[in-house]
Amino acid sequence: MAFQSDTSFIPSPPPGEDELPYDDGEPMESQRHRKQMYLLIEVLELLWDDRDDVYVGGNMAIYFSELQAKKNDFRGPDVFVVLDTVRRERKSWVVWQEDGRTPDVVIELLSESTEKVDRTDKMRIYAKLLRVPEYYLFDPFTGILEAYALDLATMSYLPVAPGANGDVASPRLNLGLGVRRGTYNGLEADWLRWLDAEGRALPTGDELARAAGEQARAAGEQARAAEEQARAAGEQARAAEERASAAQDEAKLLAQRLAAYEARFGKLPGGESR
Repeated sequence: MAFQSDTSFIPSPPPGEDELPYDDGEPMESQRHRKQMYLLIEVLELLWDDRDDVYVGGNMAIYFSELQAKKNDFRGPDVFVVLDTVRRERKSWVVWQEDGRTPDVVIELLSESTEKVDRTDKMRIYAKLLRVPEYYLFDPFTGILEAYALDLATMSYLPVAPGANGDVASPRLNLGLGVRRGTYNGLEADWLRWLDAEGRALPTGDELARAAGEQARAAGEQARAAEEQARAAGEQARAAEERASAAQDEAKLLAQRLAAYEARFGKLPGGESR
């Protein structure tokens, strides 16, 4: 009689990103919300283009427990950043597949339909379960930015006072966050921007392209100015040559006239011509 092993007692492995849903089917609140999300993600990806130890995601489901996965309980930050990880394509962020790594920074874009959840359920989960060190709330229409830091003693968020100009610091990313007026993808608005140490907005792809174009135009203008200076210098040199040549011609003519005069009338006493 052949022996058949019973494998029913072996627990099945938890589902991963390929098995779990990653799209809750709920679009972002408005066109401005979508563009704001893309702006924040795009700038960081450009800034860290040469790094492979960081991940920037947006509107992506984060799974932190198997029970949550079974309940299909989505937690999808509008923007999040994970440091000390592997940069690769992901369908969702599954904590148990990521060696327990959770986001270092989360940004939620407030709207009438999501603000309550962002300030209660999500805030509690990010603090107590995911232990996200930095949490930011931004309303794309009012331009109000709020910053929170995780208090490890209470596992809750404490508000961070902004600077005099309303900017806040992100210690985890060594960057700043602030509201700047500008145009992104054809829409002029007050955008939440990543800032450098001097408070300047880190550039988007379009801004980099425009800056490169302006530099190219400036370089072209400098080259044309140099060419004009070279042409002017050449014209001055030619004019000097012409004056020198004319002086030489005049000297030759005077010498010829003097020679003819001396041949006819001789020289004055002392060798001077009459």
